[in-house]
Amino acid sequence: QVQLVESGGGLVQAGGSLRLSCAASGNILSINRMGWYRQVPGKQRELVATILNGGITDTSDSVKGRFTISRDNGKNTVYLQMNSLKPEDTAVYYCNAHITPIWNRNQVEYWGQGTQVTVSS
Repeated sequence: QVQLVESGGGLVQAGGSLRLSCAASGNILSINRMGWYRQVPGKQRELVATILNGGITDTSDSVKGRFTISRDNGKNTVYLQMNSLKPEDTAVYYCNAHITPIWNRNQVEYWGQGTQVTVSS
């Protein structure tokens, strides 16, 4: 069993900051790519940022310069530091990870349950 548990969402005023965390737990052999996606009602889920095991990152143009993704491999945790938040950043944020479980030599994609981020104007 593998789980992704997110934390850190909430309500913040425009210009404020939040930090999201996502911890992977369970029978994990290795974790490759980890990332954050977000979704608003009626729209497709969109990529926010990803980070590879070696630290290479990819960030959406819409959040570049404001959001920073990082990870702690020892804790199997990925973070998303969100600064200068805007009302249009309001969404449910989902953690994503490509994990090789102990019982399966192939990578499996896992998703967290989602955490709400609301930015008021």
